[in-house]
Amino acid sequence: WKDFKQFAIGLTGRVRQAAEDKAKEQQRPVIYLASSRASKEDEARQIQQRDGVKKGLIAIMSCVEPWRRWCMHGNRATKRLELSLEWGKCTHLYFYWIHEELGFLHLRLQRWFPFLIQVCVNGREWLGRQMDKAGMAYRREENCFPWISDVGRAQELMEQQQATDWPRVLGRLVKQCHPLHEEISRPIEREYYWTAAQSEYATDVMFRDREALERIYPWLVHHAVMSFGAEQVMRYMGRSGRVGINDEVVTDRRRRSVGVRVKHWLNKNSLKFYDKGSVLRDEVTINEPKDFRVWRGAENKPSSKKQWRVLRRSVADFSRRAEVSRKATDRHLTALAAVEVQSSLAQEAAQVCRAVRWEGQRYRALNPLGKTDAELLAAVNRGEFAINGFRNRDVRARLYAPTQDKRQERRQMAAVGRKLRLLRGHGLIAKVSKTHRYVVTEKGRRIITALLTARQASTEKLTALAA
Repeated sequence: WKDFKQFAIGLTGRVRQAAEDKAKEQQRPVIYLASSRASKEDEARQIQQRDGVKKGLIAIMSCVEPWRRWCMHGNRATKRLELSLEWGKCTHLYFYWIHEELGFLHLRLQRWFPFLIQVCVNGREWLGRQMDKAGMAYRREENCFPWISDVGRAQELMEQQQATDWPRVLGRLVKQCHPLHEEISRPIEREYYWTAAQSEYATDVMFRDREALERIYPWLVHHAVMSFGAEQVMRYMGRSGRVGINDEVVTDRRRRSVGVRVKHWLNKNSLKFYDKGSVLRDEVTINEPKDFRVWRGAENKPSSKKQWRVLRRSVADFSRRAEVSRKATDRHLTALAAVEVQSSLAQEAAQVCRAVRWEGQRYRALNPLGKTDAELLAAVNRGEFAINGFRNRDVRARLYAPTQDKRQERRQMAAVGRKLRLLRGHGLIAKVSKTHRYVVTEKGRRIITALLTARQASTEKLTALAA
């Protein structure tokens, strides 16, 4: 081990020289950045535009950044030299490419042992290339598509990305950027093990124009901040809704130069939405996949009995990662979709604040500002019921304390049944045919959301709004 340092220095010099040779071969620049905080992507975009790069290497950038690296230390107890993996600073090489399949991307190569690699790709770069091959028309603005001629076909193309053989694609990229890898890894016969340090999955809702989104966006922000608590956020992220002792849920509303962003944190993962011109983007970021589950066999015995296990960072679980992210954005958008109110609150409230007749039966008026009716409306309007609906026992669990008394339980079931029939009479919920489930109607979602939001608003805000 005493010669490790000199060996590593010589090898890191060869890695640097190989990068310079690659840049010289393709007649591309090698740039040293004095600060790691400089925007490397902006610099690469400027070079791409200036030189008209359509494919291949754009530029190689070099800067010193913190990272984990192998270092040599003496152990006084054993009187031996030992290798340890610790945090330090070393030079990193950034290869910016126009990839023939993945589009604009960068590969970050550590110039010291263990020569870690980080690749950053953008799914919309890939989608743009697929739509070009399919001859589809679209309009692109930065990182989103405000208009696509065939949205259904574009979604089908996007879903095909989940079938990508990532080890093959990324392995080819490593050979181009780090040709010494085979020589370095030959003694141990190992390839890079590809994992996801961070993944972002976004669902874009395209509006006809920017003005259409601007009309409802303030309502969306207000609804998310006022109505989505810790329990709702956990439901959106696929959890049971019960906040554990180690769970941290935070909602953050931030005004940026381009607009307002609302972000919900659940531990290290997050769910947010923001506007991009005429596009509403709902995005899930997964930094810690252990909060999710995947149906698979044991890690050391894939052929063993399958069961729900911890989601791994490995590319083997990328499809499941995309699935849980998509479901989270679906739940979140479904809850947000209830917020648009076309008529005044007085008009909406008038529909339920008077008695009605339905199927020959008279039903009393609702009192949405009263505790009893407000709790009932809040129970049926919960985000976790947006997709599959709810049953009598689901509502009963929200309105009554658990009981072991069977007679009392039957009374509660009958009481909830009458309450649900009351809501059906007012047209706020509907029964799913041939099931015991109910769903909130479009009218009900609009009215309930408006009334609950008004009930939670402070008198100061309502006074200011009326002024």
